Amino acid sequence: MTDHPITPPPELVQQWLTEFYGSPTAPGESTRHVAARAAQWGADQELEACRMEIIDGAGVFHIDETNDRVRLAENLRSIRRPKPPSLKQQALAMLDDTEVDAIHYETIRRALEALPDD
Repeated sequence: MTDHPITPPPELVQQWLTEFYGSPTAPGESTRHVAARAAQWGADQELEACRMEIIDGAGVFHIDETNDRVRLAENLRSIRRPKPPSLKQQALAMLDDTEVDAIHYETIRRALEALPDD
């Protein structure tokens, strides 16, 4: 699972388990996964509610044009939930971190840059 900007730290998950079971309990992999997914789901629900409030709620009184409200809401979503880097972006970053001789480096970089940004 990729990192998500809103994931509870392991110490907090352990605290919740201790509160639930009444004694110190170390979280297992499944517990950490469920806690992370639950936090992500809740955060995504809140983001969507904020987005809709901008489009249909209080934003109506502050921004006259519907297109401006939708653009603001979409910008909010893209800033708060950025897409993970594409395979191309990851490969370019790895290329910068890897020791490659100059001739091979430029060939690999040009090939990667020629790929679409999917």
